[in-house]
Amino acid sequence: MVKSKVTEEVVLEALRIVEDPEVRRSIVEMDMVKQIVIDGSKVEVEVLLTIRGCPLRSVIETQVRDALLGIPGVTEAAVTVGTMTDEERERFAGKLRGKDGQTAESPLLNPDAPTQFIAVASGKGGVGKSTVTANLAVAFARLGYRVGVVDADIYGFSLPNIFGIADVKPVVVSNLILPVQTHELKLVSMHFFVPENRPVIWRGPMLGKMLRNFFQEVHWGDLDIMLLDLPPGTGDVALDVHNMLPKSRELIVTTPHLNAADVAVRAGFMAQQVQHEIIGVIENMAYYQCAKCGEKAYLFGQGGGDQVAGTLGTELLAQIPLGSAGETTGIFTNDSIQGEAFYELAQSLAEKLNMRSVTG
Repeated sequence: MVKSKVTEEVVLEALRIVEDPEVRRSIVEMDMVKQIVIDGSKVEVEVLLTIRGCPLRSVIETQVRDALLGIPGVTEAAVTVGTMTDEERERFAGKLRGKDGQTAESPLLNPDAPTQFIAVASGKGGVGKSTVTANLAVAFARLGYRVGVVDADIYGFSLPNIFGIADVKPVVVSNLILPVQTHELKLVSMHFFVPENRPVIWRGPMLGKMLRNFFQEVHWGDLDIMLLDLPPGTGDVALDVHNMLPKSRELIVTTPHLNAADVAVRAGFMAQQVQHEIIGVIENMAYYQCAKCGEKAYLFGQGGGDQVAGTLGTELLAQIPLGSAGETTGIFTNDSIQGEAFYELAQSLAEKLNMRSVTG
């Protein structure tokens, strides 16, 4: 039997299955494989990462080693991890940007882009809009969809805290931002770009520019769905979203309280005025359910969600029970009644939007 010969071409082919966890592209395609040394049945490979101290270093090391040991004839594999030079990072960013490395209009902003956009609005603060956005995004990811989230609440950004990643910073490669990945989804928030507890004092045009940068200067990759957590009310950011993403649909979040419902209706009317489809209403904190007996207590009254849906001519999609998500995050566990409610909501929305079939 002829023994398979290990060559550089064979090694590169084996390494094509290894992806950079941040950009989801092959390390071979992205020119991250710097050097290959073959000594009989031993193969040594040097892989370059974009930044020193990359938190995903061990993941790439393990995957590269496993790929090498999967080559017939290789019995020993050594992996060295280095850091790209400025020139190499520039080439890396150019491959992500495409079009010969030149900055171009974000594919997500193309009217023909297959990504579904859902803006989550509330009209007023305090109804749990951001918590709804985060948990709905997690539910979509659980179903197997590729999910992006933009924390468009420029003044009241809270999604990093809800996800429990307030101390994490996105990687920036040659002015190209890689979104933070958590819970199998991608997130960008103003929180990542301002000093702690510093207020954002910007006028409308600057807000619109920042929001566009969240699409233009961020490498999102291929997404099935993008959720945008809008600020409360009907201000500049909401209008910018409507102008930038004319095909975006909208979810309205309210509580059972009728005062909250009245304000939520105004947000819905604005969406209708700019010809955005309202796909439904979510009633958050709808009731408290006793864990032992299952009895429901309607702490904030009843009827708010139905009132908003009826006034806007849409449907009440879900009633999310009141509950505590956890000590460090605002994400409900999969087996909680809230987690199950968000999972069912994501399923119904995927059907409603005719999204591609995936296995969850």
